[in-house]
Amino acid sequence: MADTQSTIALNIGSQRISMAVFEPSKSGGLVLKGYDSEIILADPATEPSRSTQISQALNTLAQRMKVKGSKVRYTVSGQSVFTRFVKLPPLDDDNIEQLVTFEAQQHVPFPLDEVVWDYEILESAGEKEVIIVAMKGDALEELNDSVNGAGLSTAEVDVAPMALYNAYRASNPQSTDPVLLIDIGAKSTDLLYIEGKRFFTRSVNRAGVMITSAIAKEYGVSFADAEGHKTNGGMVALGGGHTGELDETAAALAMTIRNALSQLPAEIARTTNYYRSQHGGNAPKSVVIAGGGANLPYTKEFFEEKLHLPVQFFNPLAVVSLGKNVNAEKVSKEAHLMGELVGLGLRGIGKSAINIDLVPSKVQASRDADKRKPFLIGASALFLVGLAAFAGLTWVAASKATQNAKELSDQEAVLTESQAPMEVALKKQDQLVAIAKQYTGAEADRTFWLDALQELKASFSSDSAWIVEMEPLVGYNPWITNEKLKPVVKADFANAPYGQSLIDNNLRSDTSPAQPASAKGPVGPAAPVMANAVHIKGFWRDGL
Repeated sequence: MADTQSTIALNIGSQRISMAVFEPSKSGGLVLKGYDSEIILADPATEPSRSTQISQALNTLAQRMKVKGSKVRYTVSGQSVFTRFVKLPPLDDDNIEQLVTFEAQQHVPFPLDEVVWDYEILESAGEKEVIIVAMKGDALEELNDSVNGAGLSTAEVDVAPMALYNAYRASNPQSTDPVLLIDIGAKSTDLLYIEGKRFFTRSVNRAGVMITSAIAKEYGVSFADAEGHKTNGGMVALGGGHTGELDETAAALAMTIRNALSQLPAEIARTTNYYRSQHGGNAPKSVVIAGGGANLPYTKEFFEEKLHLPVQFFNPLAVVSLGKNVNAEKVSKEAHLMGELVGLGLRGIGKSAINIDLVPSKVQASRDADKRKPFLIGASALFLVGLAAFAGLTWVAASKATQNAKELSDQEAVLTESQAPMEVALKKQDQLVAIAKQYTGAEADRTFWLDALQELKASFSSDSAWIVEMEPLVGYNPWITNEKLKPVVKADFANAPYGQSLIDNNLRSDTSPAQPASAKGPVGPAAPVMANAVHIKGFWRDGL
């Protein structure tokens, strides 16, 4: 596994998958620590198996370069994304996000929730221009699954033309003349127009597969055989009788390749006219070629002939020094194929001019989780601190509760000792209260009738009326007329001996029957008879 300071760069092309390991140099550039590549078949007929081929190639590279488990930055081809350059009106930076989102909705030919998109603001000649890049979400997820399936995790997803632009700017920091960089891939060619900070790109479907298909059709062979003929003996025929020095078979093959490749200069001319008319750019003064399609002999001379401009191979290694274990000869021979890798390496050290990042949904979820980690860690720490504080408070409370319980237990013991004497005193008090009630009751009974007589006297204090008789009654009901009155006092109480009861026993039996004599045990006192009315007799004078 590469160390944490390394940048693992991965360029996933249609026919060539390459990988490089970079480390930052002390001078602020890059150190190439490792480089390797794998070839897959770009036959359109094998497109259904492309994902499997990519996975196998990535597994081979990851194992060979010992980077499994590492995070990688990789590029997607310019043909697989939708790219649009839009000029923006002068606005405050606060409104840029809304405006760009609106422009993306207008220009991207798919709903934004079906694509992964990003943008970068370009400033040139005082104008603000934004580059919007979008890719179908399911296509990006499929590619990212292949990367993850090789034991690699995703750091960033860049787009090949933007990575190339970053590599060119870093390798030619002082260049201001308009340059056309032609990156000839297997299925598409990326055209990059660079004028200092001004930048424009377009992908055209004229590339290596077009040449191979032309050979297969011309000679009636399979795509794989045609690819073998192209790479092992093919070249680009030039004008002026160049093929006259070749044998008939080689000359015919060279002419087939030239005829197929001749479609590309026409696309370049149309793109240049569009760039000049719609984006205010200038015609390029020189051409730089890159990509696997530039490997054919005489490709450089072919473009010089067709475009009438000086042409050179792209060398992005001006800011790269080689590690001791890197094959310098191989790197020198394939430097024009490494532009995307160098651009990704510059992203790793923060020295890229354009920073497009197409984020797969799984990567975005992981990033969101990483953003939440500090909060979760802080929340966990606060929770643990709170838990510790709660535990401390609980321990203090428990200790205090134990102490209080002991104090209560001691108080209970003291109170228990005092309980028996208090109970004895309370019983004695009850006895004394009962005796006192008897005395107070007797005194109240003694004066009751005297008080009643005084009250009657006060009520009839007139010389026209006087009382001659007062008789207490029991069971009197004022609602029943002609009821026989039941006096409480015996009729012959005046003749009764002193000390006998004055209460009529018949009344006592009617109102409160005593315990029968046949009952076991002593006979208790009968319940008292309560008078509820007083019968008053008297005289009054008529005529008053």
